[in-house]
Amino acid sequence: MQNKKAAKLILDDGHVFNGFSFGFEKAVNGEVVFNTAMMGYPESLTDPSYSGQILVTTFPLVGNYGVPVASTDANGLSCFYESEKIHVRALVVSDYSKDYCHWNASQSLAEWLRKEQIVGIEGIDTRELTKILREKGSMKGKIVMEGGEDIDFEDPNLVNQVAIVSTREVKQFGSGSKKVCLVDMGVKQNIIRCLLRHDVTVTMVPWDCDFNAMDTEFDGLFISNGPGDPNLCGATVQNVRKWMETGKPIYGICMGNQILSLAAGAQVRKLKYGHRGHNQPVQRYEEGKPTTQCFITSQNHGYAVDNDTIPQGWYPLFVNMNDGSNEGIRHKSMPWFSAQFHPEASSGPTDTEFIFKEFVDLL
Repeated sequence: MQNKKAAKLILDDGHVFNGFSFGFEKAVNGEVVFNTAMMGYPESLTDPSYSGQILVTTFPLVGNYGVPVASTDANGLSCFYESEKIHVRALVVSDYSKDYCHWNASQSLAEWLRKEQIVGIEGIDTRELTKILREKGSMKGKIVMEGGEDIDFEDPNLVNQVAIVSTREVKQFGSGSKKVCLVDMGVKQNIIRCLLRHDVTVTMVPWDCDFNAMDTEFDGLFISNGPGDPNLCGATVQNVRKWMETGKPIYGICMGNQILSLAAGAQVRKLKYGHRGHNQPVQRYEEGKPTTQCFITSQNHGYAVDNDTIPQGWYPLFVNMNDGSNEGIRHKSMPWFSAQFHPEASSGPTDTEFIFKEFVDLL
């Protein structure tokens, strides 16, 4: 530990946590959030929904199975990552395991972070840090190296993070009989993999693309997950409203739920500390009444639809059983619905992957 450079995580309320660098050494700032998952750090780090954030893992031991091989499938999608690069600004852990063992590991987590120029800090009391974040909410933070430069705090939610991570060009995947337009708000690649299992052709477009004016005749609209504040994505909301005039199916995941809700006329608010982990329980509703179905879900979001603002003609489709927040909406008569959680759930659980079939069956 003496050979490692000392580093500090500083919160904007004055709390200081001392640790040691195990990644790229530079000063970095962002929104400090925590994830309760026990595994899946390669998938989390490459999830575009973490853009602008400093990620804290509550599970103490991180890095023991290394990082998988960077390979792609026949569709050009990553086999083991959720995008082409790491999107978190920094990773904060309690105990980093420099020794790793896994059949598919090609490098250590520290080596990967350094190659991608991402900060990593260990030796932090992540239990105490998480308690502070739960009590006070997600907050601005920064990591500075011993003897290095200092920087100011920054709130990434004031910037349209979707515009940063979304594709810059139209891309096509698969050659199925049904045509789906996927609006890339920061899509996880496992969403595309799941769609391709159902005989569809996926055309991925930028977040602000007017897909209604494209030459292709789409059978359905899919709105992906993404980072930051959905209220900054007015262009997407307007395009979804225009699509509604066609009456064709719509399905949204995570931010897609929030964009669909905004298009319907509901409001979206920031949660105190968000939902990030693999064990969020949600209950399914039908026509505003709870059913006996409950699912354990993977989630990563800091904003939620305000159930009290959902307009007539719509109802909550899923509700979080921990805090009662919205987890999806459905229209009473039109083929439009969404889920705030991740049915594709890479790195798991996969209990709700059946929802993709529900969408495809509507096409």
